Amino acid sequence: MRTSYIAIIAALSVAPGVHAQEVDAVELGTLTLEAESDQTLVQDGYVGSSGRQATRVDTAIQDVPQAISIVTQDQIEDQRPRTLLESLSYSSGVGVTNFGFDTRYDAIYLRGFSAYYNGLFRDGLRQVNGPSAWYRNEPFTFEGAAVLKGPSSALYGVSGAGGIVNVVSKRPKDERYRELQLTTGSENRKELAFDFSGPLDEEGRLSYRLTGISRNADTPLEGYSDDLNLIAPALTYKLTDQTTVTILGEYADAVVGSTAVYHNSSYGVASDFYVGDPEYNDFENTQWRLGYEIEHEVNNNLILRQKLRYSHVDADMRFSGVYPSGSGLSRYWGHYVEQSENLVVDTMVEARFDTGSWQHTMVAGVDVSRTSYDADYALGYVSALETDALTLPYYGGQEMDQVGIYLHDQMINGPFSVFLSGRYDQVDLTTFDAAQVGSDTSHDGFSGRVGISYMMNPNLSLFGNVSSSFVPTTGLIYTDPTDPLSSRAADPTRGLQKEVGVKYQLPGTDSLISLSVFDIQQEDGVVFQNVDPTVFGGLNQIQVPYDLRSRGLELEGQFNYDNGLRLIGSYTYLDMEIEAGTAGTVGKKLSATPEHAASLWAFYEPQQGALKGFGFGAGLRYVGESWGDDQNSFKNGDAFFADLALTYDFGQIGYDGLGLQVNVKNIFDETGQNCSGGFCYRQEGRTATATLNYRF
Repeated sequence: MRTSYIAIIAALSVAPGVHAQEVDAVELGTLTLEAESDQTLVQDGYVGSSGRQATRVDTAIQDVPQAISIVTQDQIEDQRPRTLLESLSYSSGVGVTNFGFDTRYDAIYLRGFSAYYNGLFRDGLRQVNGPSAWYRNEPFTFEGAAVLKGPSSALYGVSGAGGIVNVVSKRPKDERYRELQLTTGSENRKELAFDFSGPLDEEGRLSYRLTGISRNADTPLEGYSDDLNLIAPALTYKLTDQTTVTILGEYADAVVGSTAVYHNSSYGVASDFYVGDPEYNDFENTQWRLGYEIEHEVNNNLILRQKLRYSHVDADMRFSGVYPSGSGLSRYWGHYVEQSENLVVDTMVEARFDTGSWQHTMVAGVDVSRTSYDADYALGYVSALETDALTLPYYGGQEMDQVGIYLHDQMINGPFSVFLSGRYDQVDLTTFDAAQVGSDTSHDGFSGRVGISYMMNPNLSLFGNVSSSFVPTTGLIYTDPTDPLSSRAADPTRGLQKEVGVKYQLPGTDSLISLSVFDIQQEDGVVFQNVDPTVFGGLNQIQVPYDLRSRGLELEGQFNYDNGLRLIGSYTYLDMEIEAGTAGTVGKKLSATPEHAASLWAFYEPQQGALKGFGFGAGLRYVGESWGDDQNSFKNGDAFFADLALTYDFGQIGYDGLGLQVNVKNIFDETGQNCSGGFCYRQEGRTATATLNYRF
């Protein structure tokens, strides 16, 4: 466990400053300390009140004519998620169990559509993942996450029909904040984390934040670790009263397992035999990012902003698997290396003005990005040692250049709000095969959104929207999987959503309840179909049309009560139909997509009496039945996942700022299988952690 440099930095990074006079955190007598900065996402307890996540400008969540789920800092702290997937597990419309236990990737589904390649954003900037070089989002490094439901390309460009997830990084605070955490738990988990922030000068123009983690841990899978060393520095400098520059960085070296699956002993059955080789099972993921945000307020009605970030991911996978051989199984070993780079720049202007009785907040901008990845790969059938000694030949790669021009106008007139968004994207792709021969593809397209909200009273608003999505697609598509002459260049994948809903705040409470009904049509997608290679010139698979229809209902609520109770609840009904796809799937339901899902989490801190200082948390998630394959030949059973939390504030006995927290996840030890596309995975069993936390 490499903790020495973390500890040294932690000891040297305590900056002088002033204490925060805020609410809802660790209580030091009359002094409280909160982790969130509230700079781009304003939150209180479990309720996110406003932010820039949905419209690129500060907007009240209740006023946005779109379904949005906010995961706040307090929810993260109470539930102690270990991954971004766990952070979103109590949000409506979000699928996180499709592939069972797998900490390698944040494989998120939104309203039934995959969002993990082009739907993940960090601080409003696209974070494109390669085939295996995925950017990891550690929950301790962010202060919230916003899930935008449905197509969001009108403002954010290339992204899928289900929506996007925008992770909000921890940012420098104006007041001093210092936190140390020591965590232990099941599977030999040992972790040290720190988070320091505050001003660096007496005038308060320069402030910093330094967040770090060093973790050494195992998992239920043999030879599958969960190790991490991470450091994330940030600086904010107020050049003038009108100009602010924020620099955000991160470096992380993670080692997890490369194989996360169990042998499928027969179709639709995951056996108890874990297929990984414990001696050859490392997935090292080294990533770093560095970027800036500049904001200049020209006057009260005109603001200029620019964001830039460069990120790089190196993935090195040593994995193993098994295949049928005679009457038994034989083993193979693989070594896969991938490098991914992403440079994105977003420049925009925000203007506020009136036309008659309409108040306008208009945003215009240009979003430019360049993304590339290259991969090398070798497979061996003799031994792990022999495979590791192989020279890795080039496997493939891609370069993508994207330019988007967008315009967004928020118009308010009395109780009416009208949001109009439009964006034009040009995407150029070069895809390289194993011989490093590149093929060029270009796509361009317009994405739009029209949203209307009517505030019936200060607590109740009705909304509706029509929005579209745009994703470029590479290669050829075959309209007839039996005819090799039916090929054509693939069109961009398009999505169109129609949504209506209600947002409601219980009178006299800090709460937000959202109800939405939606219909999303995705067209010109692609999926692989197995074919006869003698007919298709040696090809074993071809791309065929893949159209999907998602219809459903989502109900979600977040509540903060004065008696110390915080509560979140959600329900999702989802009908996901395949309208075009592989043979035998048309008209069927998409696999691993339950019709019904629900969750409830409550955390209670007694404000007086003998239990004052304690905190009690409990949650229950229900994942309903779903089909195990796209031919709908067998079903996944439903499952319940229960979580518990217990905290104690030692400030009650004189140790201000010191706290203890115990979290138990999946207390029923649900380890059943979940199948997607006919292949079956297993869920992680019960886990527990204990954290000693000190804020000062």
